[in-house]
Amino acid sequence: MITSKITSKAQTTIPAAVRDALRVRAGDAIAYEIQRGRVILTKASRPTGDDPFVTFREWDSEYDRRAYANL
Repeated sequence: MITSKITSKAQTTIPAAVRDALRVRAGDAIAYEIQRGRVILTKASRPTGDDPFVTFREWDSEYDRRAYANL
């Protein structure tokens, strides 16, 4: 069993093994589903909408997000 602690601000770090299993990284959304007292954690699908570039990951680094944040 993999565990993590909750901070005083109700935050936690998702352990590396879980991030790897879900294939999530910084900036990805996580979905929570509560079923009978258990929580199912999944990678949330990104809404595509009208943005044709939503699935591009080539310029998806922290540096790029800061550089282009105000465009």
